[in-house]
Amino acid sequence: MSRLPMVVEPTRDDEQRQLLEQTERQLGRTPNLYRTMANAPVALQGYLAFREALSRGRFDARLREQLALAVASANGCDYCVAAHHLRATKIGIDAGELQQNRRGDAAEPFVAAVLQLAQAIVAKQGKVTDDDIAAARRHGLSDHDIAETVAHVALNTYSNWFNHVAEPDLDFPPAP
Repeated sequence: MSRLPMVVEPTRDDEQRQLLEQTERQLGRTPNLYRTMANAPVALQGYLAFREALSRGRFDARLREQLALAVASANGCDYCVAAHHLRATKIGIDAGELQQNRRGDAAEPFVAAVLQLAQAIVAKQGKVTDDDIAAARRHGLSDHDIAETVAHVALNTYSNWFNHVAEPDLDFPPAP
């Protein structure tokens, strides 16, 4: 059972309603994570704004899902692993690639470098080494790519940690 209540129709105020409707438009549904985040509308509003901004970055939907899966795995967030596993499957990433992504690896060298950097950022709490940055650059990451990777790690860590605190009921099929 969730530690924080889910904001649902009879209890939500106008601000919560608008934010949950925005979530529905962005995702096509309203996951329990967002319903618990709506307890503090500013928390959900910030998350949605950050997510929307990153959707306009250089990383396509596929890489964003792979990153989210790698970060969720590194942070031990079963809720987000399940959610991003399902979304990644729906956009055509096969089971073998998803298993690699969860370990911070990928068949494509650029994607592997992004995921390895992301997992290093999580593991080292952002205090990556010069060698970590040099390795990313050797594999083709530009300064822009490195900065965008950090932003995705921050966004996904926020949702992972929120899930750890709130423990919303899992409303996605568990990832294999």
